[in-house]
Amino acid sequence: MRLLLAALAATALTALPMPATAADAPAAKEAPKAEISLPPMSEDKTIDQAVTVDGRVIKYKATVGHITLRDARGKAIGEVVYTAYVVPGAATARPVTFAFNGGPGAASVFLNMGAIGPKRVPFGAAGDSASDSAVQRDNPGTWIDFTDMVFIDPVGTGFSRSLVDEAESKKAFYTAKSDIEYLSRVVYDWLVKYGRMTSRKYLIGESYGGYRVPRLAYELQSRLGVGMSGLIMVSPYLDPAAIGEETSLSPLPWAINLPAMAAGHFERQGKLSAETMAEVEDYARGEFVSDFLKGAKDKAATDRLSARVAAYTGLDPALVRRLDGRVDIRTYLREVHRATGQIGSVYDSNVTAYDPFPAAAEPNYGDPLLDGIIAPTTSAAVDFITNQVGWKSEAHYATLSYDVGRLWDRDESDTPVTDLRKAIAVDPKMKAMIVHGWDDLSCPYFGSRLILDQMPGFGQAERIQLHMYPGGHMFYSRPDSSAAFRRDARALYGAGA
Repeated sequence: MRLLLAALAATALTALPMPATAADAPAAKEAPKAEISLPPMSEDKTIDQAVTVDGRVIKYKATVGHITLRDARGKAIGEVVYTAYVVPGAATARPVTFAFNGGPGAASVFLNMGAIGPKRVPFGAAGDSASDSAVQRDNPGTWIDFTDMVFIDPVGTGFSRSLVDEAESKKAFYTAKSDIEYLSRVVYDWLVKYGRMTSRKYLIGESYGGYRVPRLAYELQSRLGVGMSGLIMVSPYLDPAAIGEETSLSPLPWAINLPAMAAGHFERQGKLSAETMAEVEDYARGEFVSDFLKGAKDKAATDRLSARVAAYTGLDPALVRRLDGRVDIRTYLREVHRATGQIGSVYDSNVTAYDPFPAAAEPNYGDPLLDGIIAPTTSAAVDFITNQVGWKSEAHYATLSYDVGRLWDRDESDTPVTDLRKAIAVDPKMKAMIVHGWDDLSCPYFGSRLILDQMPGFGQAERIQLHMYPGGHMFYSRPDSSAAFRRDARALYGAGA
């Protein structure tokens, strides 16, 4: 009601004639903006490396370089740093894959040194620690044997940077639309720079990077004239509205979250499987929604809903009934580990840390997984780039940039699902794969399941595949899940078993 009154008051004020003020006078000429002065970026650097994959030694070149971004007048406004791994001697015969992480505000180090790059540093799994060694080892889950890879750090992440002031940066780089436009151009420019326009091309994105991938594919396909052979969306943020805030009215966010909560409980019991999860999914689609919409006034419906939710989540039935069966994510992550004084991560409910204030009424802690991965990933990335490759920078490497998050314009009116449909509909040979960890509550898998259930067939069964693996948002931190992900990706690329 107060918001309504405020809106009416604002309308009334704008309707009344206002006395002339100094603001009505001609504006004084603005002083020219001071140029931003930054040290020049290092020249591109390349080293030779090797990795053993399935008993086979693969030699490749690792390059750290940058692409300069220019405005319509040719003025340099930004520089995007990339890390590329290329097997020499068969350039156009090999696919090339462009990789993006999310945030927005995350560098690509997570996919690079955790998921599919040639080397990895352990992070994101139960038992991993912020103080663990950041020394990289051969990655058995790497994709280097069947595709070259380019990991791109958007402006404001890693060592990538804007060359203009904050207001210009916000318009040029930090809106959902401009983000897609300039990153598409980075992909285009890299292909031109290295003569790879005739290679098969793929995109992979994690989290908000999964939001980017369909939109990048359609932008490249329809605006820049670059077709993608395949898209891989890792723990993607595909439908902001569906995965939105839990409210008392819509059952959708609650129904999407419930299977991920149940998966965490089943895993702790050693019962997690596609078969056990199928029962939860059927319940979430049907009886859960029906009883939810009947509301708390229907005691029998609320009793039924609360009992089933308690059984699936492993929470105290009395607690769940007090909540009318509506278990929010924060409550689940704190209460499900209450007996041990720990809290779970929103990215993987079975990655835990001790609650620093277990007696506090309100949660007061950082995320166990997110807070634990910054140190090893940052240290590993900086050592690789500046020490091993020798690409030097005086700047701080931003693994996660909270400034980017602060400046970001979250206009999500054009959803990636729209662009995914358009891109794949016009190209009968394009394939896509969406992958999730069962336990992820930040981007729950069931949201993607519901989205795909509404998709047209596009003339071929399973042109858009959905795979789930044990683990959470970074399921690839678990060796078995990493191996399964690699196997499914090889099939998508047509690389065989």
